[in-house]
Amino acid sequence: MHRWLIPSAGSGSLARRVLARRGLTDSAAIERFLHPSLADLHDPLALKDMPQAVERLRQAIAAGEKILIYGDYDVDGTTSVVLLTKAIELAGGRASYHVPHRLKDGYGMRSDVVEAAAEAGTRLIVSVDTGIRAAEVVRHASGLGIDVIVTDHHLPEHELPPALAVLNPNRPDCSYPEKNLCGAGVAFKLAQALLATLDWPLEKQRRMAESLLKLVAIATVADVVPLTGENRVIVKHGLQGLREVRNPGLSALLEVARLGNGPPTARQVAFQIAPRLNAAGRMDKAQDAIELFLTSDPARARELAGRLDQRNTDRQQVEAEIREICERTAVDESAVGLVYYAENWHRGVIGIVAGRLVEMLHRPVFVLGRNPEDGLAQGSGRSIPAFHLLQALESMADLFVRFGGHEHAAGVTLETARVDEFRERFNAYAAARLAPQDRVPQIEIDALIELSEITERNVAELAALAPFGHGNPPPLLAALEVEVAGPPTVLKEKHLRVAVRQNRRTLVLKAWNFAARAAELAQGSRIDIAFALEEDSYGAAQGTPGWSPVLRDVRPAALAAAE
Repeated sequence: MHRWLIPSAGSGSLARRVLARRGLTDSAAIERFLHPSLADLHDPLALKDMPQAVERLRQAIAAGEKILIYGDYDVDGTTSVVLLTKAIELAGGRASYHVPHRLKDGYGMRSDVVEAAAEAGTRLIVSVDTGIRAAEVVRHASGLGIDVIVTDHHLPEHELPPALAVLNPNRPDCSYPEKNLCGAGVAFKLAQALLATLDWPLEKQRRMAESLLKLVAIATVADVVPLTGENRVIVKHGLQGLREVRNPGLSALLEVARLGNGPPTARQVAFQIAPRLNAAGRMDKAQDAIELFLTSDPARARELAGRLDQRNTDRQQVEAEIREICERTAVDESAVGLVYYAENWHRGVIGIVAGRLVEMLHRPVFVLGRNPEDGLAQGSGRSIPAFHLLQALESMADLFVRFGGHEHAAGVTLETARVDEFRERFNAYAAARLAPQDRVPQIEIDALIELSEITERNVAELAALAPFGHGNPPPLLAALEVEVAGPPTVLKEKHLRVAVRQNRRTLVLKAWNFAARAAELAQGSRIDIAFALEEDSYGAAQGTPGWSPVLRDVRPAALAAAE
């Protein structure tokens, strides 16, 4: 059962109460939040080393040097490659790119790629969404006469790589205001700074920035960084820009994702667009996602989009098979940090499986598979709010061939013979730092309401708080002492539809995956409900209101008095 964190009743409109719960009470801050402007984007030159990076890029373009963009295989990495490739072309240069194969190469920069680039005459490498922990590779590149510009957002080690420039808002000596940019966000700032040096009218620079923001918005949502601050500006304007799409690849992608008219929501990006782009690198090679956006041929774009759609279907099937095996594995209640491993698990999907297991078990989890190319165990971890995953890995760094990541998501490579040791040490580290209450999932209620407050006006004002995602979830509302107005209806065996009543107002809620909890929703029961109001494009197409109340949790009404 979840622990509910309920605010006091509060005052003002429902939307204002939600904003106050999230720390926004100042009128000017609320205005910026509700109406983010492109003028709110920070100056890219505020990023440490940006002037050096732009000057070196300008020199390379002017001299016709060979430039290599070194990317990553996820949505953030592939869109970063596209952004910087286009920016360099607009500035008069040309760039090739390299993206590692997830299954054959693993994450990060490699010396053999740098050596091949040197043999081909490359004199400048720009990393995107990678490189912050590649000190040895960067040093090797320098020895081969190649300058390196690192653009990344992952947490750095104690020493930065010895690059010509390191653009990362998370480096300790960088005062850039927005620390939560994704990799494409950092690449966009470099593109912004580069294009600002061109002899373009301000209006043309603005239009180009808006065009690039479409891809940055997709990457920002896909990489699950907080949709607050500058990221909110990026996503708000980037999604609006997707109302009109000229890029053949982006148009084809929206078509296979079966999105209707109008700009997609952040939720649609997260669940319909991003998985198809990620499927390229998860199931095969990420180059397909890059070519999708770089091609000018509509027929080729449709072919690539269809291929990504099929790979996403394959990914879903493989993921479900691995998840089912993990869910059947008995978990000792005393185990706090979990490591799952099997030699034949597809390493392209195990990060998703780790995330699903964290949701189910509410403990930090790693899922590993064996790389047949080198015999090493590789995998991904996901964590709960109270546990810093990267710090855990740093405490046992001797175990790994390489590792890296963030507070709540990370990746590791180690010898298979040391998987059991990793399991033991990871569990011991987690057990020493997590109290039992840390493993009790919490839901934070944004506003305590009466059902009579669910009006079209209030719903519209709450919808204006979008885009929703990590750091700015859909408002979670709670109504206490409501009565179940009728027997719940079972939908597709595992979902429910349930009507509740309070002071003569009835609300019909959708309850996804609630069939197993139907007994808690017996007719006549008095319960507390936690629910969100979600956009319902299907309902809108049928002529009903374009939103639906969705049940998130339920508890007996008596619990409220006991708290």
